[in-house]
Amino acid sequence: MSNREDSSAADNYKGVWDSRIGFGQKAALVVVDFMQGYTTEDSPLFAPGVVEAVAQSPTLLNAAREAGAPVLHTNIRYHGPDYLDGGVWVKKAPVMKAMVAGNPYAEFCPEVVPQGDELVITKQYASAFFGTSLAPTLMALGVDTLVLAGCSTSGCIRATAVDGMQHGFRVMVVRECVGDRHPTPHEANLFDIDSKYGDVISVEDAVGYFTAKRHARD
Repeated sequence: MSNREDSSAADNYKGVWDSRIGFGQKAALVVVDFMQGYTTEDSPLFAPGVVEAVAQSPTLLNAAREAGAPVLHTNIRYHGPDYLDGGVWVKKAPVMKAMVAGNPYAEFCPEVVPQGDELVITKQYASAFFGTSLAPTLMALGVDTLVLAGCSTSGCIRATAVDGMQHGFRVMVVRECVGDRHPTPHEANLFDIDSKYGDVISVEDAVGYFTAKRHARD
């Protein structure tokens, strides 16, 4: 085995895939799919890491709101009974059929319910950008940086981070405020996002950014 193959992932990527992008001029907080199916123990979608992420997120939400930053949310909704708008995704992941109007699993977690003036973007696929108005909405707001919270890390967060970068946005993923059903894909995808598509930051750093913006505004 070569030294490169024997090294840790961090050592292997060092100096090649470890640059930082940082915040731009204006950030929006985008909270992805914090729905009760991921936090209800008898749900097939239940993900312990999402329970933890939801618990950490009110502090982040409050900081963004107090700073006057745009706060947007996404949810998933399909049209039953045939789920035609779910396409191949629902065939691959039939567990997602819970995401229909009237199913409690498809409702927002109480701790992170959108406020009345906050935009909710409904999507059918993993990325918050795919087939939605998210990109032009952010551009119209003058946003150049996305702060991402939500779930799941290996699914909708990763897809949104990749598409965010590809739409020209700086992507900041808040480590404590994203979660998955198992720590291995969670950590692997945070590593990959941080290496190639954005910056993985702490909730303290994210709150500090929004707090500084609020003070600058005041």
